[in-house]
Amino acid sequence: MNTGDLLAAFTAAVEQRNGAALAALFTEDGAYHDVFYGSFAGRARIAALVDDWFYRDAADFRWDMLEPVSDGRTLYARYLFSYRSTLPGAEPGRVIFEGVAIMRLRAGRIAEYREIANTGPALARLGFPPERLIKLLRRDDAALRARPEAVRHLAA
Repeated sequence: MNTGDLLAAFTAAVEQRNGAALAALFTEDGAYHDVFYGSFAGRARIAALVDDWFYRDAADFRWDMLEPVSDGRTLYARYLFSYRSTLPGAEPGRVIFEGVAIMRLRAGRIAEYREIANTGPALARLGFPPERLIKLLRRDDAALRARPEAVRHLAA
């Protein structure tokens, strides 16, 4: 599957609440590392991420992948992602995120998906209290510091 078709199938699956279609784009042992919900490994868990987690708290998803670049092993794409929150107390209107999707590819499928997203504006739009924002930011900091590539940056 070429890059454009892969990204179109990926975003359509999320927009259409079709977890099975998204999961089929991944290798059997594939993993999806979501900026909010954490890591989901294996096709069944990836399907549940879309069907049960994404749509538990939101509706009317829109996802555009922009400016993709790939060497055949890794695929990067800038994205805009939005939805209407169904969380109690969330401000009306669309919540919008900008980010970068990073996909490790193997045999024409996604072996690993992770993302870097500017979540601050969206969390503020959702009306999260400051203490919850700090908790989320600290979690993100801990995850970044736990990555193997951060070791050199943390050395004294």
